[in-house]
Amino acid sequence: MNGRPISGASAHARKRGRRRGARTLLAAASGATLLFVAACGGGGSDGDGGGDKGGADANKPSQAVVTIAPKDGTKAVATSGALRISAAKGKLTEVTVKGPKGRTVPGKITSGGAKWTPEQHLAAGTEYKVHAIAKDSEGRTSAKDSTFTTLVPKNTFVGQFTPEDGTKVGVGMPFSVRFTRGITAPRAVEKAIRVTTEPSVPVEGHWFGNDRLDFRPEKYWKPGTKVTVKLDLDGVEGRPGVYGKQAKTISFEIGRSQVSTVDVKTKKMTVVRDGKVLKKIPVTTGKPGYETWNGQMVISERLEVTRMNGETVGYGGEYDIKDVPHAQRLSTSGTFIHGNYWGGGAFGNYNASHGCIGLQDVRGGYDKKVPSAWFFDRSMVGDVVVVKNSDDKTIAPDNGYSGWNMSWDEWKA
Repeated sequence: MNGRPISGASAHARKRGRRRGARTLLAAASGATLLFVAACGGGGSDGDGGGDKGGADANKPSQAVVTIAPKDGTKAVATSGALRISAAKGKLTEVTVKGPKGRTVPGKITSGGAKWTPEQHLAAGTEYKVHAIAKDSEGRTSAKDSTFTTLVPKNTFVGQFTPEDGTKVGVGMPFSVRFTRGITAPRAVEKAIRVTTEPSVPVEGHWFGNDRLDFRPEKYWKPGTKVTVKLDLDGVEGRPGVYGKQAKTISFEIGRSQVSTVDVKTKKMTVVRDGKVLKKIPVTTGKPGYETWNGQMVISERLEVTRMNGETVGYGGEYDIKDVPHAQRLSTSGTFIHGNYWGGGAFGNYNASHGCIGLQDVRGGYDKKVPSAWFFDRSMVGDVVVVKNSDDKTIAPDNGYSGWNMSWDEWKA
């Protein structure tokens, strides 16, 4: 073997060198591990301060406190005034109140996020679920849920309305509701009835007494207008302890315009359809002492034949005609425009009725060519009949659908 042999001292030195190098590598490796652990664990003075602040804020609960009244599980809750949602130390950002079938109760967040109030009453005997979220000044959210049930009323009322759903009526027909109980909270009831039209036109309601509410525009409806009415009376407290139980949508359409004007002095009626004169018809109106009302009246009922008895309108036994043809009601008090087969030569010549407007007819109403039949066949509920130049006063606005005799300001008041 060539080369110089390794002495014992040199070999020992090399062994020590290898051991020292191993320790150095181990120490370096350990240092790297410590640095890695420190980096992951946020070691060091700067890391500790920043880590404590960020971690604590992220896990700190929201300071916002949501309060819902009534309390969760409450029964027999009032339909108005009882539902109140608020936030302290924060602002409401979302509120949802749902009834049956997911129907949402409309409401608004007010007072800068401190409160939520419903925009309408609640339905009676109904379970509602509330979900509310609030956010504090640091942007952290807090939520609360609640369920409650409204009261089941012992005493109720409904509104009996006209015109009926799906009908077509004349330009003078208001939407009229007569309530089965007298109303002492008219604003609450009126707020629960919404009338919309297409094309849009302002519609206002007017109360006649405490049990009737009519809606109409300022002037006669425009032909072709579609009217939709939502009766949301369920849960409305119309008088102390008496609640509505009606939720219904009604739609009707306005037909062509027909306004017929009766001139008591000339004893003629001019029928105008969509601005054009269709016909002038001789008539007879109320004789002295029984004059026909002046003013605008609306056809509210149409009868091919009817009985007219003076006793029903306070005239005793002055007349009782069992087969009056082509009768159309103009007032609640008993004013009709109808066929008259007993009037002889009165039509166009003198006034002979007890207040009604008579048109020539035949007994049995079989002749379609006589004036009364002609007018009846061309009329509809909601058509307007105007009487002028009578010696009587103007008909009362609540006698039939005669509210058109009020000015718009009077109506809105």
